[in-house]
Amino acid sequence: MRLGLLLVAGVGYLLPAALSSYQTFEFTQVFIYAVALLGLNILIGYNGQFSLGHGAFYAIGAYTTAIMTTRWDIPYGWAIIAAGALSLVVGFLFGLPALRFEGLYLALATFALALATPQVLKYFDTWTGGSQGIVLDKPSVPLGLPISADQYLYYLSLTVLVILLLLAHNLLRGRAGRAITAIRDNPIAAEAMGVNAALYKSLTFGVSAMYTGIAGALGALAVAFVAPDTFSAFLSINFLVGSVVGGVASISGAIFGGAFIEFVPTYAQEISRAAPWAIFGLTLIIFMYVMPTGVAGLIRRVAAALARSMASEQPAPDSQTAAAEAAEGNRGSARAVLGKPD
Repeated sequence: MRLGLLLVAGVGYLLPAALSSYQTFEFTQVFIYAVALLGLNILIGYNGQFSLGHGAFYAIGAYTTAIMTTRWDIPYGWAIIAAGALSLVVGFLFGLPALRFEGLYLALATFALALATPQVLKYFDTWTGGSQGIVLDKPSVPLGLPISADQYLYYLSLTVLVILLLLAHNLLRGRAGRAITAIRDNPIAAEAMGVNAALYKSLTFGVSAMYTGIAGALGALAVAFVAPDTFSAFLSINFLVGSVVGGVASISGAIFGGAFIEFVPTYAQEISRAAPWAIFGLTLIIFMYVMPTGVAGLIRRVAAALARSMASEQPAPDSQTAAAEAAEGNRGSARAVLGKPD
């Protein structure tokens, strides 16, 4: 995991030199979506809770950053932290009553949250700007670095993604991660072993919302504009699609899912302006048929097959040679015990 993360980060930090301004923006969006999908993967893939409402937490993070930076002149760094903290609290509080629901009922409850959020944002127009939204200023490049504002947001988003990937990896490998996964696999057995399922499920929902809220904060800074219609229920569905395509129970799958939901709609539009969503749907069907466990799952299977192939190609030692080497080793051990020189 750490080696792959270092490789991705190394390539990512060198990539802007070969990209245009628009391509830099596209990859920035990939990293932002990957952060949101990482939170969704923790919830669905590792804890077994289903959500169709993470677009609401994305909106909370985006509007928190927009209001704090434009209305209160708070630096964007603190605004990102506040967006994550507020999303954590809201996600945890939403997770408490959601404990009564399972499966499709939980999906409907979260989908209702995604439907209601744009309307609520329009109602509090004094804070949110109503249907007109809020225009943000892009962060200025610090320390006089010789890069553009788009490149700076690219590096900022990539750095945040790397940090959150490491945090998710450490969380899921620790005691809390084992408890989260145990609830997914067998909640009754987990509770019998002393796991507080209600607390862990609510905390997981909160952590997942925190990741998505941070993604929303970065998205607001990258686009420099927020409006209620930007955070429709379709955004939540898009997140679910990206999570499934990348690999639900996978940390690295979030990156592949982010690339899918950023690039595939654009290419579908270029292929057919009359029916771009038909192209998108066909591409999604092909992905699901070829890679039912997502891109990350396919990569794991290919790597495992290559490892088995390399192991089978190694020549087995001749039995007589191996016996002779074993006998020689035994004689050497006997000489060492008796104190005799070879």
